[in-house]
This record gives sequence, C-alpha cells and structure tokens, in this order.
Amino acid sequence: MKKKLSEDVRDEIEELIAFGELPPGRHLDETELAARFKVSRTPIREALNQLATAGLVELRTRRGAVVVTLSAQELVEMFEVMGEFEGMCGRLAARRMTLEEQKMLQQVHAKCESAVANGGDPDQYYQLNDEFHGVIYAGSHNTFLQEQAWALRRRLRPYRRLQLRVRGRISSSFGEHGQIVEAIVSGNADKANQLLRDHVMIQGQRFADLIANLPLINGTQH
Repeated sequence: MKKKLSEDVRDEIEELIAFGELPPGRHLDETELAARFKVSRTPIREALNQLATAGLVELRTRRGAVVVTLSAQELVEMFEVMGEFEGMCGRLAARRMTLEEQKMLQQVHAKCESAVANGGDPDQYYQLNDEFHGVIYAGSHNTFLQEQAWALRRRLRPYRRLQLRVRGRISSSFGEHGQIVEAIVSGNADKANQLLRDHVMIQGQRFADLIANLPLINGTQH
C-alpha cells in the first residue's frame, strides 16, 4: 500500500532529527518545512502530529512544534528500558531464529565489518547498526516486542548516533556484535540476553562520554 504524503514527510523530518540537522530544542516552522518539502502545510501538520505521538516532537501552545530534548535522567531511564527490550529480543532470537535468519544476521555483521575496515564512518555504521538490530528484532518472532523496540529506538536515534562519534566506540560496538552473533547462532539465550543488554546500556564512562558530547547534538558546538 502506498504511503500517504504526510508519512513520507514524517520520515524525512525524522531523518533530519536523527542526523542532527534538526537538533533537540529546534523550533519546527510549518511554513519553512512546507517550502522545504514542496508540499502544503496540511501534510506537514499531520507529520508533526505523528512525530509528537512517537515522542520525537513536542507540540507547545503558541510556540508550535519543537524537537524534544531529553535530560540526562531521561536518557538513563530510556536506555535502561531499551536494554531490557534488546535483551528480550536477543533471548527470543536465540531460541526462535531460523537458519535463514541466522545467515542474514551473519551477513549484516559482515557488512558492519566492511564499514569498520573502511575507516568506520559513523553515519554508515549507524545505518548498518540499525539493520543488525532489526534482524534480531525480527528473529524474536514477537511482533509486539518488535514494535515497542523500534519505537524506543527511534526516540533515541539522535543520541545513539552521537555515541558512535565517541572515540573507539565503533570498533568496540562491532566487537560486541560478534559476541552477540555467536550467542544467538549457538542458541545461548541467556548469554544473548546479557550481551545485548550490556551492549545498549550507557553506564559509567560511556554515559560520561555521551553527556560530554551532548552540546554537539544541541547545536552549541560545531
């Protein structure tokens, strides 16, 4: 079924938010967005309402739509929940993935390896990383869990992308992926659960690095 125009616009705005072109706190002017995407204000308004429902945009009285800014405490709480979702997906995937799905996971992991070998471009790796985790979500064979995991993953997109710009994070992320693939393919559900939780959680130095880099995503440094 063909997507509505507002859904296409929503996806475009979500990408701009994820890649920092529309940073947290940015006011989203309907007229400017309509001109940018060469559409009327109606699909823009519908798209902003959809993004507000997803938690990426806040609709404020008199000010209109603003890209949501998360506090340090909110980030910790959301990454905690995301860690639990990821762990559940990993545990179920280790039990339920078909051989074809396991092969797909290994293929995506190989693509991640090529990206790391080619210099580890954060944006390229970020997209492959989403693909990697998406295969695990699908491998859980639990549609409700997939939907919830993707919804939270989308809300955290700008912050997850920012993590990959911390020195050494791409190589360590790839190494963690290798252990996750091994656990899932071998059917070790408990290990897959723990590895994915640890992979996503931002604690200690990783959290300190993310907080130190928040000015980049808030547009106060370039």
